[in-house]
Amino acid sequence: MEKNKMLKVLSELNGVPGNETQVKNFLAKELEEVCDTVTYDKIGSVIGKIVGKEEGPRIMIAGHMDEIGFMVTQITKGGYLKVLPLGGWWGQVVLAQQVTVTTSEGKEYRGVIGSKPPHILTPEEVKKPTDIKNIFIDLGVDDKEAVEALGVQIGDMVTPYIEFTEMANPDYLLGKAWDNRIGCLVALDVAKNLKNEEHNNVVYAVGTVQEEVGLRGAGTTANIVNPDVAIAVDVTIATDIPGGDDTCKFGEGPQILVYDGGLVGHRGLRAKMLEVAKKHDIPVQLGHLRRGGTDAGRMSLAHDGAPSVSLCIPSRYIHSHTSMIHRKDYENCVKLVTELVKELDKESVDKLTY
Repeated sequence: MEKNKMLKVLSELNGVPGNETQVKNFLAKELEEVCDTVTYDKIGSVIGKIVGKEEGPRIMIAGHMDEIGFMVTQITKGGYLKVLPLGGWWGQVVLAQQVTVTTSEGKEYRGVIGSKPPHILTPEEVKKPTDIKNIFIDLGVDDKEAVEALGVQIGDMVTPYIEFTEMANPDYLLGKAWDNRIGCLVALDVAKNLKNEEHNNVVYAVGTVQEEVGLRGAGTTANIVNPDVAIAVDVTIATDIPGGDDTCKFGEGPQILVYDGGLVGHRGLRAKMLEVAKKHDIPVQLGHLRRGGTDAGRMSLAHDGAPSVSLCIPSRYIHSHTSMIHRKDYENCVKLVTELVKELDKESVDKLTY
């Protein structure tokens, strides 16, 4: 599939925590074309396996398939939907945004998150962001019976609606769910790169579930894989915007997190990644997150543990309806992970670990 089409499809698929089926089915089909085997955990994650050397180290490369969204919790008499947030939302970014409501039968309906015009806001409402518990979705119908006739039920998935777009600079890519469909695509691309390459490892390209609500798929898949090295490919916060501190810049390479809310990044693996980046002239950044974490935190604790890092693509406006990434950061992330795998073997991994 042509690269822009792949980016468009993956970003526009709908999949909240616990309902990643659209993404899983697509990713599994793609992995089946390049991997030796494709298997699953019991909660929806997908695991592609590529054998370079059967007795070699197990290298796990994971991106999470879920995006932040909502779940329908109530249908009011007037035909509005009340929802529960899935993942970290801030009330400031949700009002007047378009969403997709997906029924259990797979039907999709457009909705909009309602908002009051400023003319009728109270002074107290003006002073603070909307409380997420107070938001509602308008499907453009008359009443509860009309909503039920559409097949919408309690528990149905609600996702942001936005189309993939190349910006004025075509390397700037706008879309929803870059957190973390771009990590899934990196894992898939690395698998494709390694298909016909000689290497000394058993590589697992993994799409995990429910990262946004507790790194759950990372725990189950890592216990299956039992990795010797684990890399979570995710996004991080690009701070080269007005009011930012310029510590993480667009277009200057993926960022290795030395620390995040769930992991102190493995020093030896980080040093090896920096060595590979320098050798192959791949731009890379170093950074940290005081809050938030990635699947690496959970993968690092599987069985007797594994050297793990979070390798993140800078993204603007994450955890909102609209986010942006830089094409070259994505491409350099793929290149870095591919070259790292090609340089790892039992001896080098033993040095990292012991």
